[in-house]
Amino acid sequence: MFFSQNQAEDVAATLDTLMSTKEKLIGHVMKEEPVGSRNKVTVVGVGMVGMASAVSILLKDLCDELALVDVMEDKLKGEVMDLQHGSLFLKTHKIVGDKDYSVTANSKVVVVTAGARQQEGESRLNLVQRNVNIFKFIIPNIVKYSPNCILMVVSNPVDILTYVAWKLSGLPRHRVIGSGTNLDSARFRHIMGEKLHLHPSSCHGWIIGEHGDSSVPVWSGVNVAGVSLQGLNPKMGGEGDTENWKEVHKLVVDGAYEVIKLKGYTSWAIGMSVADLVESITKNLHKVHPVSTLVQGMHGVKDEVFLSIPCVLGNSGLTDVIHMTLKAEEEKQLVKSAETLWAVQKELTL
Repeated sequence: MFFSQNQAEDVAATLDTLMSTKEKLIGHVMKEEPVGSRNKVTVVGVGMVGMASAVSILLKDLCDELALVDVMEDKLKGEVMDLQHGSLFLKTHKIVGDKDYSVTANSKVVVVTAGARQQEGESRLNLVQRNVNIFKFIIPNIVKYSPNCILMVVSNPVDILTYVAWKLSGLPRHRVIGSGTNLDSARFRHIMGEKLHLHPSSCHGWIIGEHGDSSVPVWSGVNVAGVSLQGLNPKMGGEGDTENWKEVHKLVVDGAYEVIKLKGYTSWAIGMSVADLVESITKNLHKVHPVSTLVQGMHGVKDEVFLSIPCVLGNSGLTDVIHMTLKAEEEKQLVKSAETLWAVQKELTL
């Protein structure tokens, strides 16, 4: 068929009107389906902790897709839109949200912050059965859509709920991690830094055991530049210490309660702590963090409980644990911490 120049111009004009601006602007080269997200992170729960975690993860450029999930649809939609409006200032191309868990499909890390919030004066252990019932819905849905994910539990009481998540998920133990005492240790190092006028990163100290009232400060390991503080002050952390270092641990334990009393909830520090853990996983850093893992058979713990000890985190999850050299008193406190949790845990209906 032969077209005159006028006819050819008419056909071109017709095609032009049928093409969208996008089609006129962009010419497709690739024939296959584009590759999806490689570093997707999901945050379950868009409360104060969930959103502080989400923002911290975004600002550290840790994912190429962020998915948010919650049962409160309006709040969820508002939070997603609010984050999307800041896309220009971020390096995360895709931010999505839905109450349907299909939005979380193929996540590398899933951070669970959902659950009933700790009330003023309420212990973390009190929260437990309320949150177990919520987990019975959440955890199977996560695993359904992201069977290969690393599950990070942040909801309180975190040690018991990490155990619950492990049981409900059927995932291997190295892929179920509790945020644990990563934050307690950060609080400890901050207060230690204030006391010594040093940056927290130069103050080394570990809080292990329960994230909560029975946590254990490892005074024997507290050091600055490899100098043992207990070597300088043998009574550190014990009775008869004139410098009252024991107060530092008390401030760590009371820290969350104090913040809740003053502002109603905690958010920023736990959000930053979560991003710190997510970074070690997604960037395969092999960094050592005090996080909650199955400690049965370690340090004299006999029961099937999750507690924080120093663990190595990388892109396979929690690959190794560090065997700490604990003093008899510290080990005794850790076992007591385990017994406290087991007493609550064995009563749970899963």
